[in-house]
Amino acid sequence: MLKHFSTHLMGCINLKKKKPPPPPDAATTIRAAIFIQKWYRRHQARREMMRRCNWQIFQNLEYASEQDQAELYKFFNDLIKHMPQAAGRKNQHHGESIISLLDEKDDMMDELGDTVNAKIEMPIRKSHIDLLIDVFRKKRGNRLHPKYVALILREGAKSLKQLPNISMVSTAVSQQVTVCGDLHGKLDDLLVVLHKNGLPSSSNPYVFNGDFVDRGKRGLEVLLLLLSLYLAFPQAVFLNRGNHEDSVMNARYGFIREVEGKYPRNHKRLLAIIDEVYRWLPLGSVLNSRVLIVHGGISDNTSLDLIKSIDRGKYVSILRPPLTDGEPLDKTEWQQIFDIMWSDPQTVMGCVPNTLRGAGVWFGPDVTENFLQRHRLSYVIRSHECKPNGHEFMHDNKVITIFSASNYYAIGSNKGAYIRLNNQLMPHFVQYISAASQSKRLSFKQRMGMVESSALKELAVKMRDYRDELEDEFKKFDPDNTGCITITNWCYVMEKVTKLGLPWRLLRDKLAPGTDSHMVNYYTTLDLLDTDVILEAEADGTSVMDALYANKASLVAIFNIIDADDSGEITLDEFETAIDLLTAHMPGAYSKEEMLEKCRMMDLNGDGKVDLNEFLEAFRLSDVQRKQQQDENTRRRSEVRASTKPSDPVTELADRISRNTVIVEQDIDPSDCEAKVIKPNKA
Repeated sequence: MLKHFSTHLMGCINLKKKKPPPPPDAATTIRAAIFIQKWYRRHQARREMMRRCNWQIFQNLEYASEQDQAELYKFFNDLIKHMPQAAGRKNQHHGESIISLLDEKDDMMDELGDTVNAKIEMPIRKSHIDLLIDVFRKKRGNRLHPKYVALILREGAKSLKQLPNISMVSTAVSQQVTVCGDLHGKLDDLLVVLHKNGLPSSSNPYVFNGDFVDRGKRGLEVLLLLLSLYLAFPQAVFLNRGNHEDSVMNARYGFIREVEGKYPRNHKRLLAIIDEVYRWLPLGSVLNSRVLIVHGGISDNTSLDLIKSIDRGKYVSILRPPLTDGEPLDKTEWQQIFDIMWSDPQTVMGCVPNTLRGAGVWFGPDVTENFLQRHRLSYVIRSHECKPNGHEFMHDNKVITIFSASNYYAIGSNKGAYIRLNNQLMPHFVQYISAASQSKRLSFKQRMGMVESSALKELAVKMRDYRDELEDEFKKFDPDNTGCITITNWCYVMEKVTKLGLPWRLLRDKLAPGTDSHMVNYYTTLDLLDTDVILEAEADGTSVMDALYANKASLVAIFNIIDADDSGEITLDEFETAIDLLTAHMPGAYSKEEMLEKCRMMDLNGDGKVDLNEFLEAFRLSDVQRKQQQDENTRRRSEVRASTKPSDPVTELADRISRNTVIVEQDIDPSDCEAKVIKPNKA
């Protein structure tokens, strides 16, 4: 029976092995390889397109905001041009008060909350540097007592005051030198540089090329550490001034708010001493008489001989008229300083105004070549522009850009770098990313998502400035009030209103999610601008007008220039002379007669003239009214949002932006970095 069952089972099962499929022929293999290659290339192209799009958003927004600040310089310049009799008067602080500021004692008030029990005394030594690094790198308990902050700032300003406008740097002893670019309050990047490259010494000198503060949260610590390094190693640390070493820029880009937050009881005095540091920072450096190191660049009018002869102490702010002590203002030298702080290189020939930044120039290869020949130099090192890899060659390797703030726009957005130059002035770059462990934990898709979310968040905050205008323009293309317009019209309105020069068609899926390929529901764009995450980000920022009102010195300078007869009061005739310039730089819906009527309203006591107190009070009241109107508009929109829930795609996008842009602050670990040395080919 068992045998019969076994035989029957074996008969039911086919034990014959299946033949393997025949190998594909060569043609099939080639077609499969081509298909995979095409898919991979499309994938890489989409990735690169996304990266470039995000980069363009970040850069165009940065330049657009700087245009607003540069407009103040243009406004002052035009006022002085049309009112030359006012140009020679003191427009900033008085020299006597500045001298006493540097000589007074450090009688700072105790701050609320904890300060570190760390004593700093002069002269600063390496032990003090180690102490400061240990204190500053901690996320909590990292505040020095304000008297030590004032001490470092004051001693730094006194020492910088003795230096020439252009520092002469040599590799004769050290055989090499390190150049760092923008740090922008990124203390982690500065500590990475010092960790990888060593502290300054006679054999390891450094040039720090400006823009130490603003945008990052640790600008004060960066400034204090750099000044302490300079005081400890004065022959091995060279500090150049950047365009953000300026209180007008600081009012807009966060450094003033940072100092106010860290030292609320002493911030006014500390900021006044910081102004003194700024005004005495050298304007550039020359290495081995062959390499110029300046923050921005050059123009076709740049003259090192003229720059060396300028009294840089007059320029407390580069954006406001200098302190002249009654002498006529030399606009030529003011322009010289402005150009080397604000200019950028371009690939085409010539020298033209920099319309993206609204300040400085774009200078071409011919301008670089003529400048180098005229001054017998080999090349120029500059900073001022964020680069994806931290550095860039231009003009046949005769212009090098170096940028030292990694993760500048967002985690993973860019690498930082510094240059090491040997005795033959051959550059070697060290690329790095600080806080590398944070990005290592993320997949590539997550990193790209964080960069994209940060870009969209900044763009949406900028678009909030134009929210009402956008809605009005959208509705012009929607006479039936359907809420939908063509994608072409949507792109046209976005560019017409914002003037940001962005690839709007590519951004349509992000800014108007959930719409089809032909029509756009523009209310999804407006709903995104009204989400809580964007409103909160807007509240954290500082507008141009906020910065102007917060910076009393700018308003005082405007008053002094309009006050043509130096009487301390502005007459209606003097106002009328200035109104044409005011309307040119601050265009609005008011006629000249309406502007004059507003000037009459400034005369609070009715004596027919406006003194400085009335002028400042009028701006304060205007600011209060403006903010009340903004709050009222926000309240109304909140009520509308509560009654009409945003579409799911908008809610999903807002949640993603909020989730991906949260950064957890930690103690700084300089060893937590990725770095590699790059040796470029010899030109």
